[in-house]
Amino acid sequence: MRQIQPIIKRELQSYFATPIAYVFIVIFLIMSGVFGFYFGSLYERGQADLIPFFNFHPWLYLFLVPAVAMRLWSEERNSGNIELLMTLPVHKMDWVLGKFFAAWLFIGLALLLTFPMVISINYLGDPDNGLILASYFGSFLLAGGFLAIGSCISAATKNQVIAFILSVVVCFLFLLSGFPMVLNFFKMFLPQVMVDAVASTSFLTHFDSITKGVLDLGDLSYFAITIAVWLYATSLIIDIKKAN
Repeated sequence: MRQIQPIIKRELQSYFATPIAYVFIVIFLIMSGVFGFYFGSLYERGQADLIPFFNFHPWLYLFLVPAVAMRLWSEERNSGNIELLMTLPVHKMDWVLGKFFAAWLFIGLALLLTFPMVISINYLGDPDNGLILASYFGSFLLAGGFLAIGSCISAATKNQVIAFILSVVVCFLFLLSGFPMVLNFFKMFLPQVMVDAVASTSFLTHFDSITKGVLDLGDLSYFAITIAVWLYATSLIIDIKKAN
């Protein structure tokens, strides 16, 4: 952690050194409010909960998280800084973890700034704040999963636009695998065990479970393993690119 903490600090400072961080936070807060209150009919439902607010998070993250992730390694490779980073007396995995945690904390800050939603819903009614807290935790884990995928793809290309597009596509596939329509399609020619296996790969399946207030070990393990695998893949790709 002694090696990772300075990297996290460096990366966070780089976010707020430009208007990008503030633009991202403002867009996230505005879109969260629009989707939650307007499209989710938060007031019209007459229920004291934030279900519509969290239901739209996977779709917000589908575009906003890859926008954060695309610069993690593509920018370093494009500027040539990655060669310098790899010569410093810091383990490669420390760089991968430091960059990832900095970006994750940054997204977590944006998520935390939606707290007026919680205040509003408590003012209007008597919500289950334990459920809301679990949903925030699930949303944070979901963002981490998307970010780990984006980190890996960012390491594979110098072009940030390509990294963004590929990250969106891959993350969308991980969401799509939990759709009832997709699962019903697989049911036509696959046994139920295989269909359940397909469903288990979906971010949406595990996120929905957590937003219902069920902090199941399987769901938590899924996000932990997904993040770990994609970050390990990031380190392997950096090694391969360095060798070339």
